[in-house]
Amino acid sequence: MEQKRNQPLARDAMAYVLAGGRGSRLKELTDRRAKPAVYFGGKARIIDFALSNALNSGIRRIGVATQYKAHSLIRHLQRGWNFFRPERNESFDILPASQRVSETQWYEGTADAVYQNIDIIEDYGVEYMVILAGDHVYKMDYELMLQQHVDSGAQVTIGCLEVPRMEAVGFGVMHVNDKDEIIDFVEKPSDPPGIPGNPEMALASMGIYVFHTRFLMDLLRRDADDPNSSRDFGKDIIPYIVENGKAVAHRFTASCVRSDFEREAYWRDVGTVDAYWQANIDLTDITPELDIYDSTWPIWTFAEIKPPAKFVHDDEDRRGSAISSLVSGDCIISGSSLHRSLLFTGVRANSYSRLEGAVVLPDVKIGRHAQLRNVVIDRGVIIPEGLVVGEDPELDGRRFRRSENGICLITQAMIDKLDL
Repeated sequence: MEQKRNQPLARDAMAYVLAGGRGSRLKELTDRRAKPAVYFGGKARIIDFALSNALNSGIRRIGVATQYKAHSLIRHLQRGWNFFRPERNESFDILPASQRVSETQWYEGTADAVYQNIDIIEDYGVEYMVILAGDHVYKMDYELMLQQHVDSGAQVTIGCLEVPRMEAVGFGVMHVNDKDEIIDFVEKPSDPPGIPGNPEMALASMGIYVFHTRFLMDLLRRDADDPNSSRDFGKDIIPYIVENGKAVAHRFTASCVRSDFEREAYWRDVGTVDAYWQANIDLTDITPELDIYDSTWPIWTFAEIKPPAKFVHDDEDRRGSAISSLVSGDCIISGSSLHRSLLFTGVRANSYSRLEGAVVLPDVKIGRHAQLRNVVIDRGVIIPEGLVVGEDPELDGRRFRRSENGICLITQAMIDKLDL
């Protein structure tokens, strides 16, 4: 029986976040942590955006499927997302690949990561499933997507981005009719289909799916019995529905959450070092494209109990200062100057050092006279005194991981190899 609309649909939905991927294009940043656990924005992790969207949308049952190097992610979830209460019909389940279906089987694909936990999902008796990727940065009200799903009578509703047509070659692309019903789904096409009435744009999948729970469970069981399936939503589940049922596209612009300061619908895949650096540094703009200060749609995360940031020394060449920068709690800027930089918790920047275009992860110590430009510094790195990065591309490339756009990723292992 369909739910009465005087109650939000999100209250009868479960958000299921797929957070098992490594994100190998982030190079050494994901050597010790999964991509959803990578730090972002000064305080948060990437996964906090999908989880915050679910919570702010009114969803009170959430599951997170983990797999690759999950300890950092699980620890973050346990610390920051432990406030759900069963007596309020709330739940938060961390679901590592635990060989629940087979004694030899890890999660074999995105669909299998849901299938292996069918019994847990069915125990909650929710009407709708919202399947989410845990590795994108955006703000979205899933309630609006749920409403479209119910109103359209779709068997699956797929969140889609409108992107320039030839930029869609790296996505799964929806070929839709004038009612946004999906008539074909093409994975990474060389010639993406355009949108009716707007042929220069294409609809790219965001990896967000809404299903009626019972339909999805039946579909996953059928897929699990197919020996030729790769157990993947994009490769198997969605094409099957497009061919045999009703799939509808949901445009991100219809449910994107924007404050008064956000002009465009903001969505980022921060899956490369360049994209990760850029998205963090963009937050230092006077009016950034992503408003993380919007109290009406907060980004929930693990709130560490730390002292305030501190700036000391006021000599001409030894002044603790920050221009167009974000500085988190427990940072001490001791006679160091920051320009267009973002510092996570617990950073120590010592005298005469200068940071420009620096994304500095927690607990980094920057030695005196260090000059760092256009860098990403991994957690806990100790930068030696006098180190210069960002002036000699050839030297930087030999010492560190230097990207196509000249961003240097610095880890402690790289520092340890330096001959200083």
